[in-house]
Amino acid sequence: MIKDYLVSNAHRYASKWLVLAIDVILIFFSFVLSYFIRFNLTFNFDTDRLFLQIPIVCGLALISFLITGSYKGVVRHTGVRDVYNIFNAICLSSILAIFMVIVNRQLGVMEDFTIPLSIIIIHSLIAFISMTASRYVFKTLYYNMVKKFKITKNVMIYGAGEAGILTYNALTNHTASNARVIGYIDDDNNKVGKRINGVRVYGKDEISELFVQRSEIAEIIVSINNIHHSRLRKIVESLMDFQVQVKIVPPVEDWINGELKVSQIKQVQIEDLLNRVPINIKQSKVSEELKDQVIMVTGGAGSIGSEIVRQIANYHYKSLIVIDQAESALYDLQQELKQNGFHNFIPIVADIRDKNRMNTYFQEYKPDMVFHAAAYKHVPLMEYNAYEAIKINVAGTKMLVDLSMNHNVDKFVFVSTDKAVNPTNVMGATKRIAEMYISCMHQENKTKFITTRFGNVLGSNGSVIPLFKKQIEKGGPLTVTHKDITRYFMTIPEASQLVLEAAAMGKGGEIFIFDMGESVKIFDLAKNMIKLSGLRYPEDIDIEITGLRPGEKLYEELLANGENTLPTYHKKIMISKVRELNYAEVRSKIDELCVSNMFFNGDTVKLMKQIVPEYVSNNSDHSKTDKPSIHSSKIEGEKKIYHS
Repeated sequence: MIKDYLVSNAHRYASKWLVLAIDVILIFFSFVLSYFIRFNLTFNFDTDRLFLQIPIVCGLALISFLITGSYKGVVRHTGVRDVYNIFNAICLSSILAIFMVIVNRQLGVMEDFTIPLSIIIIHSLIAFISMTASRYVFKTLYYNMVKKFKITKNVMIYGAGEAGILTYNALTNHTASNARVIGYIDDDNNKVGKRINGVRVYGKDEISELFVQRSEIAEIIVSINNIHHSRLRKIVESLMDFQVQVKIVPPVEDWINGELKVSQIKQVQIEDLLNRVPINIKQSKVSEELKDQVIMVTGGAGSIGSEIVRQIANYHYKSLIVIDQAESALYDLQQELKQNGFHNFIPIVADIRDKNRMNTYFQEYKPDMVFHAAAYKHVPLMEYNAYEAIKINVAGTKMLVDLSMNHNVDKFVFVSTDKAVNPTNVMGATKRIAEMYISCMHQENKTKFITTRFGNVLGSNGSVIPLFKKQIEKGGPLTVTHKDITRYFMTIPEASQLVLEAAAMGKGGEIFIFDMGESVKIFDLAKNMIKLSGLRYPEDIDIEITGLRPGEKLYEELLANGENTLPTYHKKIMISKVRELNYAEVRSKIDELCVSNMFFNGDTVKLMKQIVPEYVSNNSDHSKTDKPSIHSSKIEGEKKIYHS
């Protein structure tokens, strides 16, 4: 170990002394050349006086280099800062030389040392140019040698502004990079046709499939500061028809120590192209709401639950109880929180259906707030496992609601889904029934019950985008259930932020919904993901239409028939104004459903349809429990929407 340390340090210092020696040699030749230039490229000067002056000039330069540290820069990474250091060293050297000349003239100590000031000025210019040029020559030779033995890929940078130039520098200065920038693309006609760092700026109209193939372009990197989401989407969509990978440079604030690294240039993700503006809540009330509170999160190791936990961890709560039956996922979350410096939390492996255990936790920790995210959510699986769906989504929620009231919980926040709106499957129906039970119990005025309802979450377990990524890695095909199927999307952090914000603004009894923008056609999503991977549809990867799965809708809704919305202080968050329920009857039916399910009564789905009249099964064996007139009108309604 000591030997390796000594060897590495020897190499490091040897390179510095070598640079210093070369710089002094350049000073020597620069001084001689300045005499030739001063005397019109002739030898009409006193060579003896020259050879007397050279050691002193070189000595002064050496002192200047040591003071300024101009020789310490890594030559192959020479930049503006290094040139600035060279300039300082030359200036200091010249000032010292002029000072010595003036002092010598006054004292008359060394008559032969008197150097004409014109020589000093010429020498300074030549020395600065030669030292700067030597570094750039070495840098160019080094990278040419390195690139020569690497398989290079041709890259274009979209954006010839400051961010584009910094991206060019990051690519060309990085030793491990095998990219060769062959051009910029820019919308500004004033820049088109000009060159930056010797690289031509092309107009976007000049970039065609023929140009891309002829220039063998492998990547196009979008590098524009503070680019608007809609503009990024348009740019990327215009590039996806070419057989190239499209990458993006992160915002300046995400750069490491204010400097862009090649590793930060990432491939554009499909999430960047969804037709929606990310939610950004200002003047949030969450901090005030969670302060000094005991908070319980069920399903705390799931996709939504874990992000709720992460966000809560940043506030000044009293204690945080995280409950989940998934042991491994809960352990991973525990380690993550510990590594990030969060310790005031209690991970508990438990099943929310275990009433005795859950009652023990409520007694022991006395939570002020409960975030209920635990649920079964996979539509086709729950269609064949209605017993489990009812047991966890309805009975489990019912039990937690009852315990919350018994133990004087202040707020209960329920994480619902857009599939609860006019449900066509068991999962959606169970979530709607849970919403209805919560509405019933809110009438008791003991606990403030709040429901949040949103669409699909990007990157969550079982969502479509991770599935498409895996299918692309395997070479396809991508499977889409229907060519016209659409979905709303939001990110996991946004969904969790909505839940926390609902908890803060909710007074009880509300169903909060989120303006998720326009719905996304899954077939188009699949095509874009193929193109973003640098592949062609259908030549490289095809899309297979598999047919609607049991219980699956063509489209999702955020509002049920007869519902409308009320605004909140944030334009993206609204309150659903739900229709009135017969609370006594609904509560009685839900109790009957839970008991029937407990005894494996086969009529549970039929009973669910009595509780939720708008529940009409779609492409499912449970369709036989629907009334024929209702079922046919439901199908016709979907056909009209997609053929209009």
